[in-house]
Amino acid sequence: MIITITGKNDFLARQRLSTLTAKFIEKYGDMAVEKLEATDLEFSAIMEAVQATPFLSKKKLVVLRDLSQNKAVAEEIEQIINSISESTDVIVYDPNIDRRSNTFKVLKDQTKFEDFPEIDSRNLPKWLVSEAKNQGAELSFSDANYLVERLGPNQNLLANELDKLITYNPKIIRQNIDLLTEPTPQSRIFDLLDAAFKQNKDKALKLYDEQRAQKVEPQAILAMLAWQLRLLVIAKYMGSRSTTEVSKQTGTGEFPIRKARDLVANIDENRLKTMINDALEIDIKSKNSALDLDEALKTYIVSL
Repeated sequence: MIITITGKNDFLARQRLSTLTAKFIEKYGDMAVEKLEATDLEFSAIMEAVQATPFLSKKKLVVLRDLSQNKAVAEEIEQIINSISESTDVIVYDPNIDRRSNTFKVLKDQTKFEDFPEIDSRNLPKWLVSEAKNQGAELSFSDANYLVERLGPNQNLLANELDKLITYNPKIIRQNIDLLTEPTPQSRIFDLLDAAFKQNKDKALKLYDEQRAQKVEPQAILAMLAWQLRLLVIAKYMGSRSTTEVSKQTGTGEFPIRKARDLVANIDENRLKTMINDALEIDIKSKNSALDLDEALKTYIVSL
């Protein structure tokens, strides 16, 4: 049996690899599994691994990680597949394989190909609720939405933080989410804008300083502000369309759209255009002159 595991969903891909490996070990023992980082291996070493007979076991499993990153070996993928002994199972674990390459085509055609794409961000809250239930915990859909907005769409990070929350208390509430998790910079930038629009400039500047203290560069903060401004534009012109419809059309989660809609409700079109133009001017000047970007961004925040 030859299985290829790939895809950008690192959480599900690693989970699948762990499950397959655990089942094999349960049946044949630890000594029957050989794990190889294929990136720097010689072709002969890989051939030896897949051809050699098992030691003290009826079968063995060879796990080849990141095979495609070793171009010299990847070009010989067909020979490797054809050389695998009947007593050996092989798992090619290669999340970042180039889908335009011949290696990808061969693996897709000649192995049991398992692709794990990133889960749609709109489905992450539902997944969190289900995952919590599977572990005997309780998480409401609204709090799952809040957790995604706070931490972002990285499924691996969400899974780790969910485990931490369940360990603390199986009944997950928003108070515990705030207590035990750190919001992503993007989430804090939204809070910064919210404070600025409510004319609470002290809080807005404090949130900015917190990001800088956490080593978030001003260029990154400007990029996150641009992303939030894009959301505000989407929310401003969504008209009577539902957040679900707009979410599908823009590839943005429903929760940030709802937040942006509330935020932009009291901002007129001219003011929104001015905010965007001012941010654009800062971006241009930062790239073409010796602009103090920190001071420029603080002035921009106060102006909001």
